[in-house]
Amino acid sequence: MEIERTSLPGIGLQHVFTTARGRRVGIVSHHSGRRDLVVFDRDDPDTAATTIVLTSEEAGAVAELLGTARVVERLADLHRHVEGLVSRQVPITAGSPYDGRPLGDTRARTRTGASIVAVVRGGGVVASPRPDFVFEAGDIVLVVGTADGTAAVAALLATR
Repeated sequence: MEIERTSLPGIGLQHVFTTARGRRVGIVSHHSGRRDLVVFDRDDPDTAATTIVLTSEEAGAVAELLGTARVVERLADLHRHVEGLVSRQVPITAGSPYDGRPLGDTRARTRTGASIVAVVRGGGVVASPRPDFVFEAGDIVLVVGTADGTAAVAALLATR
């Protein structure tokens, strides 16, 4: 997908792409942090048909929602192409020995052969969390590996 990037002097930056159905959609990133989601007119591709003004926080929420879906789509695609690969969503509960502790403390990959590839927290996604990422109760940990390996990570994160 091609994304057009245009500098808007005194305003910020505009990124525009065309959807598979031929609609031009863009994001205007203002210097102030505000973001405008723009859907352009079908008949006049330079005229905005609809503009939704988003605060930085709202833009972040939309980005996180779209990012979550993208991680799940990529994993589904991997499953179709790699025999024996599974993913599992493992919740961090208040009783987990890793609630409040960093991912590195789990030594999950070394101990189980499975990998923690993302953590969903509050609707957002932390893809490829670093070893110093600290788990919190309510996190959903996305684990990829064999069925046995992902089950072992689930047990590890749940057992005191």
